[in-house]
Amino acid sequence: MFAALALRGRAASSHGCTAEETNFDGWKAEQLANQWVKLEIVPQLGGRLMQVTFGDHDFLFVNDQLKGQYMPPDTVQHHWYNYGGDKIWPMPEGSDDEQHWAGAGGEPLDDDPYDLQVLSHGPTCAVRLTGPVDPQIGQQYIRDVSITGDSPAISFHAVMKNVSGYPQSWSEQSVSQYNAADPGDPTKFNPDFWGVTPANPNSAYLNGYHVRTGNPGNPGYTVKDGLFHVHWNNNGGEVWIDSPSDWVAVVDGTTDYTMIERRKYQPGADYPDKSSIIFFTTGARNRNFPPPQANTQAMPGAAPTQAEPPARPPIYYMEAEVNSPIVQLDPGESYAMDSEWYPTRMDSSFQTATYSGVVGTPLAAAATPTGLVLTGNFGVFYTGRLMAHFYNRGGEAIGTAPAGDVNPLQPLKLQVTVQAPQETARVSLHVIDAQGLDRGPLGEAFVNPPPPEPQGRGGYGDGQ
Repeated sequence: MFAALALRGRAASSHGCTAEETNFDGWKAEQLANQWVKLEIVPQLGGRLMQVTFGDHDFLFVNDQLKGQYMPPDTVQHHWYNYGGDKIWPMPEGSDDEQHWAGAGGEPLDDDPYDLQVLSHGPTCAVRLTGPVDPQIGQQYIRDVSITGDSPAISFHAVMKNVSGYPQSWSEQSVSQYNAADPGDPTKFNPDFWGVTPANPNSAYLNGYHVRTGNPGNPGYTVKDGLFHVHWNNNGGEVWIDSPSDWVAVVDGTTDYTMIERRKYQPGADYPDKSSIIFFTTGARNRNFPPPQANTQAMPGAAPTQAEPPARPPIYYMEAEVNSPIVQLDPGESYAMDSEWYPTRMDSSFQTATYSGVVGTPLAAAATPTGLVLTGNFGVFYTGRLMAHFYNRGGEAIGTAPAGDVNPLQPLKLQVTVQAPQETARVSLHVIDAQGLDRGPLGEAFVNPPPPEPQGRGGYGDGQ
């Protein structure tokens, strides 16, 4: 199962990341780690990424009832063993024809062991997971997972290959199960847990989303300010969103930890039933139709009732599912979906994701006698510093100023005074990483009050 290149298992601390064999919850695993994150990969369980730990926070759901166990594929009963974690599945699902996947039960791509190869140590630590051929769909999955020593960002390169002798059309789907249990009491659900993705203003779905299973009236589903939200409320079901964006967020407002999953959205492409993003939540189904009360009185002459077996502890998780377009592959052809995960700190005030971080309270810039006061609530993806960029009324760049240090593990409650040119009308706040690379803006804001109009300047069209 484990294959390796040279330097197998050597710690690469001088380069900032390591790749080494370990034991995770009783499973033989490969751990990728740097100073921010630890990834626990279990090849035996269908090549799953079982856990992502950021600081001391575990993001993914791991099924306590199956920890340390391996159940060979049940090809007779087609039973699905839900270990948890993150994996790759095919789409579309269903039983319509051979171009629909009937489900994970007993399927090699979900249950069979994958081969793991360590690809690199050093500046980048990477592994490759090569799955078996699945005869049902004629596909094979090969997935590279990597981190660097520079940030908590996680990169995925997921390949699906047509190993049949005829053309086939499939989408590949990243299925990530996030732990939605209450951090203080895992027998209860987390009341401040959210999934968020941009809504489609021209959605093909009624109300901007499609409830595939569960209660269509689930109050946890809302579209507001251009965003689709699913709020965990112990109502189970699956909801499809034809989001035109490249990101999806899972936000834990109880612990203030947030994960952003990002991949390139392809406008005009054929996504499975138009869905680019899917959320699934465990919990009760159709809560507006409560089941009838059981009759606890025995009928005369009836056999003694047997005691009910003890109830299994509840499990709480939310799946964030990211779909690729449906792609036709000729025999031997492959398609790859590249994606990145960015863990950071943010509470349920989350509003949007940028390329350098996330935004809760947007940037504001107030002109005062002592300088320009910048405020906002953010989380960042990189260690480094903030740089304020200043622009005048005409949009010309007129200077920059440092605005403090940042760390992905620290929520950024910004309130800083910077010295800006008097004519500054607009400010953009960028994250500069530890290597000096500009990772992009966290936001822009107009200065309030705006600077006075420049003297002696003509307006547009005055010939000056």
